[in-house]
Amino acid sequence: MTGDRPPGRHALLDQVRAKARSVAVSGGHWPSTLASLLGKIGATWQESADVCGDVAWQARADGHSALLLLEPEQITRPSTEPVTARTYRHVYLGTLRYDFRCRTIETLLHALPDGTADELDCYSRALGVFALLGQSRTTGYVGMEQVLGEAGDHIKTLHVLLHGLWLGHHLPGREEHMLRLLARPPFAARADPIALFREAAARRRLGQHHRALEAIDHALDLLPPGDVAVHADLVRERSLITAAHDWQRLTIHAAEGNQR
Repeated sequence: MTGDRPPGRHALLDQVRAKARSVAVSGGHWPSTLASLLGKIGATWQESADVCGDVAWQARADGHSALLLLEPEQITRPSTEPVTARTYRHVYLGTLRYDFRCRTIETLLHALPDGTADELDCYSRALGVFALLGQSRTTGYVGMEQVLGEAGDHIKTLHVLLHGLWLGHHLPGREEHMLRLLARPPFAARADPIALFREAAARRRLGQHHRALEAIDHALDLLPPGDVAVHADLVRERSLITAAHDWQRLTIHAAEGNQR
């Protein structure tokens, strides 16, 4: 878990993030810089996932998406540099996830060299599960349980799975699965606005509108200032909750009127 790292390790990872973002802002090839930096510090798959997810998200927002700098062949071809291959997978597949390109993720993972898929790190496999869940494929549930068995409470991995469940509109029982993931220790403090956003969506779908509204309002309070795109998503969810609640009240009143 990320909380088990020594303070010095957190500072080191922050330095890696800052250097990679600086290269991205300057228009440089930040994925290769990131791979070099992660290799130098001997990053674990968890640390790679944490750093790559943050840098890829910011680079995408700034117009320097990994999809503009890497070719699909750099993800699928054999590599003699495991850290570079893992970094490129994390940033490229992660950016595809942000763009909701589930089929492309699935295609790339199927195109990996023979035997490679069995050796993928847990986060890379979680991105593959996201692709299945996001397409409402129930086979993703099997993969999700396998990933959870290894990932434990690694929060970035949990978010990938939550995202897939949230996107998989036709998945049976998806809301219950989401709430089960949200009951894990990393979310216990209810201090994660994205987790609260996912909770609100799940509770809205279950008809728990008051609890959904409570979750989304808490998420809006916690969201850092300046994150305009995410704020818009949260506001949209709040509108859906209030509309669903109003519709529920109208249908109840109409049913009561018909019984008179």
